[in-house]
Amino acid sequence: MPELPEVEVVRRGLAEWVAGREIASAKVLHPRAVRRNEGDLASLLPGRVVASAERRGKYLWLPLREDPESPAEHALLAHLGMSGQLLMIEPGKPAEKHLRVRITFNDDGPELRFVDQRTFGHLLFCPLAVRPLRTVPEPIAHIAPDPFETAFDDAEFTLRLRKRLTGIKRALLDQSLISGVGNIYADEALWRARLHWARPTETLTGGKVAELLAAARAVMTEALGEGGTSFDRLYVNVNGESGYFDRSLAVYGRRDEPCPRCGTPIRRDAFMNRSSYSCPKCQPRPRNGRW
Repeated sequence: MPELPEVEVVRRGLAEWVAGREIASAKVLHPRAVRRNEGDLASLLPGRVVASAERRGKYLWLPLREDPESPAEHALLAHLGMSGQLLMIEPGKPAEKHLRVRITFNDDGPELRFVDQRTFGHLLFCPLAVRPLRTVPEPIAHIAPDPFETAFDDAEFTLRLRKRLTGIKRALLDQSLISGVGNIYADEALWRARLHWARPTETLTGGKVAELLAAARAVMTEALGEGGTSFDRLYVNVNGESGYFDRSLAVYGRRDEPCPRCGTPIRRDAFMNRSSYSCPKCQPRPRNGRW
């Protein structure tokens, strides 16, 4: 599933191509793509102007104005799921095999297409919720800020993290605590910070949490610079291009390969119906929860 860097790559492409444009039409080609909508996109979207493209964690949205001068009160919220793609396509080009929603604009520019092979992603027209630090779509107002937002408070995160009484990786994947971090970048950040994924959160010092946050921001910034991580070519940017950060991963998906730091073979462990990758030497497993 795309994580923060991959979604940010898509957001940047959308900001370049759709901001300021007026929607002419919306056609839904598969009901699962809009399964959470209470209304019909074909009647809700036309005439609205896209104000910008925004993101929080793994979600992105297009704030929508009633006209170019009015403030945005609604948004088109998108979650890419396992295979969702938001593509900018020149009008008249053939429909993609798994095209789910097509949005056109009142100009001659490219149209926005939502393509989703596995149909786990979705688009949702929803109201915006005004919050003290940031206005976000109502359905994701409960999600924590991601570590690149000005609304993210490192000190508050540290306090909440240490009270969780759980393993550090499980906490990193909790979107109510910190959004945007998924399996790939959790493993990579933990390797950089020399922390085992099962390390109890209550044993972490403030300094170690700061080191982990710095590692998470660094690895996601590097991934963003390389267009994100693509393993099966289902994740692409708005131009249909894959990212290539998978070539730079230190541990994720590298079972039995040498650790880039010490040469020890990388270990794979089962974790929450998925996998965790770590270096047995650089990231020693906790013993009886004590350090």
